[in-house]
Amino acid sequence: MRRPAKRSSSRLSAESQRLVNSSQAVAGSTSRLEERAWERTLDLQLHKQLKSNHQGMIDAALDHLFKSDLDGYDVLVEAVEANSEACALDYDGKVYSVQLLALPVLAWTRFSIASGNLPADVRNGLFAHLHAHVLADNVHLALAPPLYAIEQLPRHHADVFALTQRMGQSALKQSTPQLSLEHTPTAPFLADTRYLIAAVAVPTGAPVFRWQMDENSSTIHEREAALEAWTAQATPLLTRFLPGCNVELLLPQPYYFACREADKRIRPAAIRAADHYLTQTLGVASSELHANIGSFCENINGQIDEYRVGFSLGNDDGVVYGIVWPLYEQEDGDEVRDLSAPDSPRTPIEEILGVLRECGIVQIKLHEERYTMEFCDDCGTPLFPAPDGDLVHAEMPEDAPASTEHFH
Repeated sequence: MRRPAKRSSSRLSAESQRLVNSSQAVAGSTSRLEERAWERTLDLQLHKQLKSNHQGMIDAALDHLFKSDLDGYDVLVEAVEANSEACALDYDGKVYSVQLLALPVLAWTRFSIASGNLPADVRNGLFAHLHAHVLADNVHLALAPPLYAIEQLPRHHADVFALTQRMGQSALKQSTPQLSLEHTPTAPFLADTRYLIAAVAVPTGAPVFRWQMDENSSTIHEREAALEAWTAQATPLLTRFLPGCNVELLLPQPYYFACREADKRIRPAAIRAADHYLTQTLGVASSELHANIGSFCENINGQIDEYRVGFSLGNDDGVVYGIVWPLYEQEDGDEVRDLSAPDSPRTPIEEILGVLRECGIVQIKLHEERYTMEFCDDCGTPLFPAPDGDLVHAEMPEDAPASTEHFH
């Protein structure tokens, strides 16, 4: 759930109020016919604001609904994301539907994770494999030259909308998108996500993905086959650009969904990267590491927003390294799995414990205390739970090799 920016005034403009009213109308609809009618109204209002770059109008409506009507807020978030990552374009006398895609690349390493413009041969290879294994026949495709870090992606819906328009035009004209790379410095995490950005354009109503082409086939199996082929063919190309990195590719998906999925999937990689880094740097076995897990929330009585894992050595009460495992969307840190339903998904804490044990870390302590978010006053990094339950700054031993990695 995206938390809107805080605003100083609670009074809404007329345009923001219309967005609020339409979102609440969608949420309160009692039939599909009524719901779709209100959705069309909301889409038209959002298109107007996005095209005019009026992000403030949208943010004000989101902020108001977040405080007063979470059902309406969810409707507006979904609608503004859908309208910013997709659009309709007229080209050569036809109307085309354009969808912005993100292609996540999960990477973890002891060294640095590259970003920037891909070599032409790598980009051309990725372009060909997308057509061959992921996209439906006759789809127009544009693939942006850079491999983006999260800090370099558009931050606002209006910016995503503008990018969708530009990329859609490039796809229809079969030209290389001319995009300037945001020169925001990338944080040197041990595990992080990089993104390829693409846009596809199809005649209205035509399939976008390969698994949409045959109505009689299993969509699940077709998706799995597409991911397997994409991973097999694209991983060697991207590994050349990301030397020294372990790489995992996710299936290309619509922009916001793909970014959220990558946020979730990078979390286990962060633990594996921390384990590899500590064992290699400190010359210890995974079984010698202690993992201290604490649950954190914005306020002491609130729901759990994230877990923090502090790694320590032996009987030392300090923390040598730490990772943050944030919770997203419907994930509930207080959830208890129904053991009578063997196919039910693991809870967040079960996932963390599972990854730690897979790494060979068996000395694990889960603190019962619930902590509020605390950060170092000097450098702003998170504080992590030590074996005794205190929150401390993570610091490597003085004799450890120098490192520039940050905490993920």
